[in-house]
Amino acid sequence: MVDCGVSDVFIGEYKHNLDSKGRIIIPAKFREELGDLLIVTRGFDGCLSLYTQEQWKRLYATLRKLPPTKKESRMYIHMITVKACECELDSQGRILIPASLAKEAALEKECVIVGVGDHAEIWSDERWNTYYETASSSFEENAEELTEYMFDEAL
Repeated sequence: MVDCGVSDVFIGEYKHNLDSKGRIIIPAKFREELGDLLIVTRGFDGCLSLYTQEQWKRLYATLRKLPPTKKESRMYIHMITVKACECELDSQGRILIPASLAKEAALEKECVIVGVGDHAEIWSDERWNTYYETASSSFEENAEELTEYMFDEAL
C-alpha cells in the first residue's frame, strides 16, 4: 500500500497459494488496511474482490441506488451480494475462501492477489496471466480512450 494521504489504497501484485483447506495468505501490506474482517465477493473478469467493511458499505449504498424495477439492476445486485461473505483473518494472516467463491474464480492452488486502488482482488494465476496479457496489449489504446474520464474539467 502507498501513503497517498488517502486510506484504502491498494497497489501491487503478490503470489500466494491456496492451501488444501481453501485458505490464502493476505499480503502483509494489505492486512493493516483491510482489518481483521473483510468482505469477499465475486469480482469482474473472473476474480474475487476483497473489501474493507467501510468499502463494502459504500459499495452497497451505491447498489441501493440502482432501480429495483429494472431486471438488470436486480441481476447485478444478486451477482455481487448473493455469494459475498465476511472472512476473518486468522493469526497467520490467512482467510478461508468459501468453496463456492473459489469455484467462481477457478482458484485451485496458485493465486495472485492484486491491489487495484480502492480494493484488492484474488485471481487464479492462469486467469490473471491471460487477463494481464490482454490488458497490457491494449494499455495505450485504452489510456487514450479513457483520458476524458480521468481529469477534472477545472484542471
